[in-house]
Amino acid sequence: MNDGRVPRRGRWVLRKPVFLIGFMGAGKTSVAQQLAVTRGLMSVDADEYLELQEDRVIADIFAEEGEEAFRTKETEVLRDLAARVPRLIGCGGGAPLREENRSIMREAGFVVYLEVTADEAAARIPNTASRPLFKDLDTARRTIVERMPRYEEAADAKVSTMGRTVPQIADEVASILEREGVLCREEA
Repeated sequence: MNDGRVPRRGRWVLRKPVFLIGFMGAGKTSVAQQLAVTRGLMSVDADEYLELQEDRVIADIFAEEGEEAFRTKETEVLRDLAARVPRLIGCGGGAPLREENRSIMREAGFVVYLEVTADEAAARIPNTASRPLFKDLDTARRTIVERMPRYEEAADAKVSTMGRTVPQIADEVASILEREGVLCREEA
């Protein structure tokens, strides 16, 4: 089990981008950050990257241009990140809904689906009032069920996050990536 410290011997590298997908509250960004710290890798949150490019928050993009415009920008961001030096990429919860996005992720990298229930996600998100899908828990439950086939279609691997800490989840993801030859140690 990883104790949270950066390994001292050797350097870890990704052979291809790793896309972390799943519903909001699954831990995509937290797991990417944990792996970045413990393995010395680069990570990026795709939604934050999009907000920096647009110089506005996603809610404003939705309000001003609509969901379809946002989804087009999201696809451009995924394509851009897929073409860069391999890194851990925490994707927005809706990114795998578009077939084009699933193709970009699968062709360019390795996709890990972090599975979470709506109840567990709601418990993890400090302010569910700011999340439209959590205005009521039944809506979140239905949305997860609706999205699950797309998440599973896109994924190379699935990791349950229920009842687990970020370090535990990150360790399992790292083990999968090592086993698949995506995460490798380069000895100094």
